[in-house]
Amino acid sequence: MPSTDNKNRVSVVLCTYWPSDFLPAQLQSIARQTLQPTDVLVSDDSGDRAVEESIQRQLTEAGLKNTRVIAGPRRGFAANFLSALMRSDLKGDFFAFCDQDDIWLEDKLEAAITRLAQIPPDTPGLYCSRTLLVDEENNDIGPSAPCRSAPSFSNALVQSLAGGNTMVLNREARNLVVAAGQLEVVSHDWWVYMLVSGVGGQVIFDDTPRLRYRQHQSNVIGSNNSIAGQMVRVKMLFRNRFKDWNQRNISALENARHLLLPENQKQLDKFIAARSGLWFLRVLKLRKSGVYRQTKIGTIALFVATIVGKI
Repeated sequence: MPSTDNKNRVSVVLCTYWPSDFLPAQLQSIARQTLQPTDVLVSDDSGDRAVEESIQRQLTEAGLKNTRVIAGPRRGFAANFLSALMRSDLKGDFFAFCDQDDIWLEDKLEAAITRLAQIPPDTPGLYCSRTLLVDEENNDIGPSAPCRSAPSFSNALVQSLAGGNTMVLNREARNLVVAAGQLEVVSHDWWVYMLVSGVGGQVIFDDTPRLRYRQHQSNVIGSNNSIAGQMVRVKMLFRNRFKDWNQRNISALENARHLLLPENQKQLDKFIAARSGLWFLRVLKLRKSGVYRQTKIGTIALFVATIVGKI
């Protein structure tokens, strides 16, 4: 029988946008957790009251307790997740991001809280994990890529470590997001990774998959597990899309600079410097900055993109 541990209260932050027929399976998987959430907040960005009422009915049908559905800010998925996470009426000591179309394995929350509970309460902590990729019909595709290099601010500056659907934050990490404020960022998961690593918090990557990550045409970004998926991301390095993402993240980090460790403020400055000047100077500056991506081909592509002025 699923249990609720009063010492490890978990708030599930689920964000939706015109949810499909996949939502009931996601909700049922939350209801089957070995560690039951204290509350479930759904922030719906559809802008339709009828959709919100339908979601509330599905929450009830799944047997979930202490649930509520609110209207999202309608400024994109990142703003939806961050605004929901910042709400003062969340009851948890830990906060789990949740997408609308995955299936959680039964021990997802318990595994995350077991790891996060080992972190001192005054230290920001972020948990994430691998996933099991499945198709629209929930047929296995394979596990997502492992974490090949240690999580760090050096990595966070140029790459998100894991999908937000795997992420769970402790209260200090959530307070950090609140302190940074509602900023224009590329994605909520990348932003949380940058913030927690930037202040010297602990980032945990669990090599055991904890959810079934559904791949379909409506995915905002999707997985980079396949060679094709990795190549899509490499191509982004050579297009202005990645450069634009970096600029948005840098602008947000500049606004949160006062929260970063002094050494990470300096590293941010080095990365910014590597984005301008003659090409060979950019390469030298990038190498000096110490940034890296999770794969060798990704890091090589990063340096090539620096040469052609695409970071």
